[in-house]
Amino acid sequence: MATGRLGVGETLEALNAAMGPGSPVWFKETHARHLRVRDFLAPRSALQARFGDGQVPECVFRAVAGLQGPGVAPVLRCASTPAGLSLQLQRPAVFERVLGALASYTTPAKPASPGPRIILHCPALRGNPGTLRLSQLRAVLVADHLARTLRTHGVCVCPVPSVRDSHMTTFLQKLLVDWPTTSKCASTETLRTCVFAELNSKETVPPGVLGRLCLKELVEKRRSAGYDPSIDNCLVTEDLLSVLSELQEAVRHWPEGSHPGLAGDPDAGVDGCMVVHVVSCEEAVQQQKLDLLWQKLDDQAPLKQKHLVCGPVKVAGVPGTLMTAPEYYQLRYTQVCKASALKHGGNLAQDPAWTKTFDVLSVATIKFEMLSTAPQNQLLLADSTTSTKGTKSGTFVMYNCARLATLFEGYKHGVERGLYPTFPLVSSLDFSLLHDEGEWLLLFNSVLPFLDLLRQTGRLASTPGLHTPVRTETVCKFLVQLSMDFSSYYNRVHILGEPRPHLFGQMFARLQLLRAVQEVFHTGLAMLGLPPLSHI
Repeated sequence: MATGRLGVGETLEALNAAMGPGSPVWFKETHARHLRVRDFLAPRSALQARFGDGQVPECVFRAVAGLQGPGVAPVLRCASTPAGLSLQLQRPAVFERVLGALASYTTPAKPASPGPRIILHCPALRGNPGTLRLSQLRAVLVADHLARTLRTHGVCVCPVPSVRDSHMTTFLQKLLVDWPTTSKCASTETLRTCVFAELNSKETVPPGVLGRLCLKELVEKRRSAGYDPSIDNCLVTEDLLSVLSELQEAVRHWPEGSHPGLAGDPDAGVDGCMVVHVVSCEEAVQQQKLDLLWQKLDDQAPLKQKHLVCGPVKVAGVPGTLMTAPEYYQLRYTQVCKASALKHGGNLAQDPAWTKTFDVLSVATIKFEMLSTAPQNQLLLADSTTSTKGTKSGTFVMYNCARLATLFEGYKHGVERGLYPTFPLVSSLDFSLLHDEGEWLLLFNSVLPFLDLLRQTGRLASTPGLHTPVRTETVCKFLVQLSMDFSSYYNRVHILGEPRPHLFGQMFARLQLLRAVQEVFHTGLAMLGLPPLSHI
């Protein structure tokens, strides 16, 4: 049997290379209706643009039909259809390759060497939760998700600031946000000296302000980067210097535990380090001022500073300024409890056995609401009751993850009762028994491309300019679609059938597929800081 990890990207690259020089023409099918007859398509319009009359040369046709190479999925057939050049894979072979090596498709590989270094700065965490606006909460959740995803791919991430407010620490724990804490304050003495050296001592400034520094020259120099041209000067306060001092410390003295060989190394400083400021839209201009002030006062400030500005958040029927983050959490928690009471009966919120479940469901609801939209776009939240039946909600994803846990627990109990045999070696399974369209949909759309999707999510675009686009919505959307596909399949197909020996082969092949789906769920939820639930 062939070995090596199959990849959608590798297969598409090989398909396009087989067509000869030119732009890519192939794409992967995702819709169930199309997957009944093909897995990849080169559309007729693209073929006409490439070959003039749309007729694929025989040599190209043969190259596509006989496609091989590292990571390339085995081809069953290639045919010319009215829609274009259609290609179908050897599905039993793909099932066997993927499900015989689950970890290669569901668990990100540990990097062999340290990756790039990123200071992830979220200024909203310097306040207290009682004043945290929904747009700031969004920035916090985006930063947390981004940190988890980057670390998965070997990036050394240093979150800043370390949280000092005990109430904020408690609130972040409730939200399952992983962020460092501290009781120390960074020294501002050196920066204060730099400020006084730049100041006009005759200028009168407001109380509590150390002085006013002109930033206009820096803005002009970096006009092409995208700084706000209206920025003229910055009122320097002790708090502002404290922020800069903490950022300086993070750059020059990499924190313990970030990566072996980097912690405390003075040479692991500015070079190769990027600072990403994750801010709400209300904080964007102030953060640009801080960025410029850092460059003005410190000739060792990192040249690579990017700004990820999260769009505004509004609640339907409620002015955004009237709802704080804790109030929003309480709203969703109450709605989750009510929905569960309607489903199961009784006041489960008072049952200690359900406390953790409701806590996790509330956070899942919030994170999927906040993270399912591209962070740069405006977000409109519904104030209606959250339902466990909503197919795009976090509760729906957690519910389907719990259904999988229940399924495997049912199989375990069946083995203990002697109804089913123990799980055989994966190499002995017959994956040709997987012929339901829902089974291929789960493998081809979810398990096979999963790690490639994670890599895209954890990639900071190296685009010029101040702002960096980040696709933090990808994981949430993926898990929602996976939940819909799994739910449709699970509702239609009886997995744990009658304990008859002639049915065990198909049952074990299906269980191995769903084991892969479960691993994908767990890895995806971990990127959001959400633990899987065994019941809902």
